[in-house]
Amino acid sequence: MYDRLKEVVQRLPESPGVYRFYNDEDVLIYVGKAKSLKKRVSSYFSKSTGVNRKTLKLVSEIERIDFTVSNSEFDALLLENNFIKQNQPKYNILLKDDKTFPYLCILKERFPRIIYTRKYLPKQGEYFGPFSSVVAMKNVLELTRKLYSIRTCNLLLSETNVEQKKFKVCLEYHLGNCKGPCEAYQDEKSYLEEIEQARNILKGNLSIVYNHFTSQMKTAAANMEFERAHFYKEKLETLERFQSKSLVVNKDLTDIDVCTITSTESYAYVNYLMIREGAIIFSKTMEVKKKLDEPDDEILSFTAFELREQTHSQNKLILSNVAITLLEDKVENVIPQIGDKKKLLALSIKNALELKREREIFREGKKSKQKEVLMILQKDLQIQHLPNIIECFDNSNLQGTTPVASMVRFVDGKADKKGYRHFNIKTVEGPDDFASMKEIVGRRYKRIQEEAGKLPDLIMVDGGKGQLSSACEALKELNLYGQIPIIGIAKRLEEIYYPEDPLPLHISKKSPGLLLMQQIRDEAHRFAITFHRQKRSKVQLKTEMEGLEGIGQKTTVKLLQHFKSVKKIKEAPFEEIEKLVGRKKAEIILGIKEKEVK
Repeated sequence: MYDRLKEVVQRLPESPGVYRFYNDEDVLIYVGKAKSLKKRVSSYFSKSTGVNRKTLKLVSEIERIDFTVSNSEFDALLLENNFIKQNQPKYNILLKDDKTFPYLCILKERFPRIIYTRKYLPKQGEYFGPFSSVVAMKNVLELTRKLYSIRTCNLLLSETNVEQKKFKVCLEYHLGNCKGPCEAYQDEKSYLEEIEQARNILKGNLSIVYNHFTSQMKTAAANMEFERAHFYKEKLETLERFQSKSLVVNKDLTDIDVCTITSTESYAYVNYLMIREGAIIFSKTMEVKKKLDEPDDEILSFTAFELREQTHSQNKLILSNVAITLLEDKVENVIPQIGDKKKLLALSIKNALELKREREIFREGKKSKQKEVLMILQKDLQIQHLPNIIECFDNSNLQGTTPVASMVRFVDGKADKKGYRHFNIKTVEGPDDFASMKEIVGRRYKRIQEEAGKLPDLIMVDGGKGQLSSACEALKELNLYGQIPIIGIAKRLEEIYYPEDPLPLHISKKSPGLLLMQQIRDEAHRFAITFHRQKRSKVQLKTEMEGLEGIGQKTTVKLLQHFKSVKKIKEAPFEEIEKLVGRKKAEIILGIKEKEVK
């Protein structure tokens, strides 16, 4: 296989672009970008590569290589980003964040309101943000409303409605927070002037607002209008109080993004700050799980691009602690060494380190709690060793058809999904759960013996005395019986059965040990059912497609991977099937459900 792939690599261009690796099921497992496709992809297959086991595992799964050429390395980054978002390959880092950021929006309407929202709909109005928290956003909105008389009602203030005097002023008018545009007490021109000033605050241009109020105060004082001068003085004090909360460095530092990273062997911690006039107007710190021991500069380049896209940042300067190699045109990356920019960088790194410390404490606490649960389970089951590795088996069949089985593996109380296994029943005919259990337990531990692998500390069987006895027979044939604790857990009363003991053990329903065993048993059942459904679906599709000329196994697998079930294939429009397998095959496939071709 490697020889065939190396031949493919030799034919790759030296151009920048995106490469894609597919496994033997034609599933996309990794997307990468490159300045030179040929050099980058060939590095995976050279003798000097394979420095870590994760990359070796990736390479061992590659069955097919595809690529797309781009004009530049930055275009390749955009393309890579799209592929990752659409396909979520298992070996690519993926920034998951279910939270949507809050925004402030000046609505497109007569006498515009300023509202806060989490939906970004550009046609609705002019958006400002995003804000790192609702509290930060509300502070800005509160400042805007203290400084300017912006209406908060949702009345439709059209010229006709105002002229016909359809509305009356509300309490906000009497409190001095609104000047009453609903009754034409304020004209549209003066209202829009206030909106324009408020826009500067929302943009973070506080110095423009500060200079405006200072000028108005001095003019009023010069004209002996002391009450008016005091009015503007109060607004200046409000502005200064707000500014003092978020001022970090000098006001000359504006329109800057700061991105820093610190990492461990398995995780990276990235902090992102958006700076406007010396104030932090947005901050986000996130954890990134490494998939292939990616270097810090690669993670930071990808993360910085993603965060700038999320926040709609147009800033042309990015400060960072490691070089960001892929940037848009006219965007500069600087690693500051001294001065206020260095202070900003230090603040960002401090935030990243704080998240790292917090997550490590959390993981240690979680590990300690899981160990406590395992100790309770050890005591409940009265076994000699702590059950750090638990394997659980389950069978699945429907009226005797397509019998399959599954095994799930839990390590330190957590699901180890890489250790999960599916089994097709090979030696048993018909719905015989006991014989099936004996077969899969025997196959599992015979293989571990042959490969000198690590045996579990506890074996669980989903079922009662019958399934447990069958599993024990398999262990006896392998000379493992008595070396590994084995139990059966019956669903109805959650009874625990031991080998050669006619009476079950009843553990307290509130015991964390029993709850863990229930979780493991339910996961084994879910895993078996899922595999069984997939198997049935494949058999059904194969049966329906038998005799159709031009439809082979690869086409069948591709259809199932895309549509997930036979029902969805039948319901799919012709165009969608055609796009996946071509017009000719689509016409043949649609012939299953309708005799005439569209």
